Amino acid sequence: LHVDDLAKACIFALENWNPSAPNAPVDNKNKPLTYLNVGSGTEISIKDLAELVADESGFKGEIKWDSSKPDGTPRKLLDITKIKSIGWEPSINLRQGIKDTIISFKRELEEKTIRI
Repeated sequence: LHVDDLAKACIFALENWNPSAPNAPVDNKNKPLTYLNVGSGTEISIKDLAELVADESGFKGEIKWDSSKPDGTPRKLLDITKIKSIGWEPSINLRQGIKDTIISFKRELEEKTIRI
């Protein structure tokens, strides 16, 4: 999830979500929710993420994996059904978010280099 989407989700929830409202999302016991999950609604493997970052950054080297180490939890998908039910959806896909982050990082690095 891109940080800008998280910020927009927070503002959206503050402006549009009242846990006490009749149409507010409820839990599986039909009680009003006091929280909403915020995420992208999609998942990607660590391998695919590393390859995506390498592609967007222009990295041409080899990505090495240490298969002797644990590889994390099998799935990391967050259920965003409840926040989507009140009208919020993320707007920045992963590839665009990584591309924007790389551009921002390079810009900041150039500015620091120029000042030195």
